[in-house]
Amino acid sequence: MHRRLFLLLLAFLAVPLAAQTPPALPRVALETSEGRIVIELETVRAPATAANFLRYAREKRLDGVDFYRAVRAGPAFGFVQFGVQNAPKRVLPPIKHEPTTQTGLKHLDGAISIARNAPGTASGDFTIMVGDQPSLDADPSRPGDNLGYAAFGRVVEGMDVVRRILEAPKAAGGHFKGEMLASPVRITSARVLP
Repeated sequence: MHRRLFLLLLAFLAVPLAAQTPPALPRVALETSEGRIVIELETVRAPATAANFLRYAREKRLDGVDFYRAVRAGPAFGFVQFGVQNAPKRVLPPIKHEPTTQTGLKHLDGAISIARNAPGTASGDFTIMVGDQPSLDADPSRPGDNLGYAAFGRVVEGMDVVRRILEAPKAAGGHFKGEMLASPVRITSARVLP
């Protein structure tokens, strides 16, 4: 009798615990000419920005684009950038800004963030952090546009590929002088993993 009651109690307690388990976060695999990068997206904490990235992947808008920029601020420190570069046939409409003060996400090593000009202008270009970069987080105590950039996920596989891209040779000229890759790294496919 006691054993039966104990088993019923366990079954009763297991249901609420199972119901509280957060859903698995989606992952996107970027197959590049340098190797594979897998990104886990924070669809719960940064829903608009993560949904935007998922749409780019699902609609194959990132297939054939490049990692084109690498900003190296120190040994194994900086960020790499990839995306559609406003190509008319690839770019989607801009999305609302989700600052780190709202999401709780930070620009830590491996974080992915969306590039922008003014808040609300971000669309299809993305950066991956190498090293912690709190200066990219929102900071209401700073003057001017202090909303930072919107982090929305993290690399869970392939940081060695990201670091190789960061260290790759840079072109002498270009829009971001000394930051554009001499040989851009092609993304052959971006797919949502099952």
